[in-house]
Amino acid sequence: MSLPEELLKLAVETAREAGRMLVDKRPADGPDVVQTKSSPTDVVTQMDRAAEQLIVERIRAARPDDAFLGEEGGTQAGGSGVRWVIDPIDGTVNYLYDLPDWAVSIAAEVDGTAVAGAVEMPRRGESYTAVRGGGALLHTASGSRELHVNSDVPLDRALVATGFGYSAERRAGQARVLTGVLPNVRDIRRGGSCCVDLCSLAAGRVDAYYERGVQAWDVAAGGLIVQEAGGRVGGLHGAPAGPELTIAAGPGTFEALHALLAPLDPLTD
Repeated sequence: MSLPEELLKLAVETAREAGRMLVDKRPADGPDVVQTKSSPTDVVTQMDRAAEQLIVERIRAARPDDAFLGEEGGTQAGGSGVRWVIDPIDGTVNYLYDLPDWAVSIAAEVDGTAVAGAVEMPRRGESYTAVRGGGALLHTASGSRELHVNSDVPLDRALVATGFGYSAERRAGQARVLTGVLPNVRDIRRGGSCCVDLCSLAAGRVDAYYERGVQAWDVAAGGLIVQEAGGRVGGLHGAPAGPELTIAAGPGTFEALHALLAPLDPLTD
């Protein structure tokens, strides 16, 4: 078994354990909000922290020299050349409200490049996996299937996923951009979880995705899954995907969406 395959196996096992814990131990009346970050609507629950602690403990027990980047725990150094990028609950507000579109996202990087990714969606009963150069898969109770993005979808027939930030200023800017996008596409979907949207893209359930403000832990696993499903992930004018802007779509559709977004000044809030 290659190193990326070993890392994926650990990521999958850990994400599934964290997902089961998040379902089984979610309080009946909803988890307590223990902290807000960028705004009062940008919340951290006690279950975010519990899930990240579980993930780090399980991986560290197997690989004590690895580094970590987590949404809640920040950066933890390591000397192996492997770094784990963790989002314990992507879609925390969905989890808070008991909506199904949330996920546990774990990616493994080697020397700064994502080589394995697992996204676990317990309420959907779906697991998404990818190894760099090895394709992407969707696993359900009925089996596994290879993932392939939709390509060359004309924008007027493209279903486009997006998301919105937490600050009023950021949302106002995103609403302005959206008014330029919406008349030119089939429709918009806003699910509330970046990595769920990226996996939906990989599975052909939407045709494209864009969002301003996503972080490394939001896109590390999902972005690899999209790429291994034949899609493209990037920013504006050749920049890498990141907080400024992330665009993802299949060949042809990516270029068309980029051309639509660029004159709308999507990097300005």
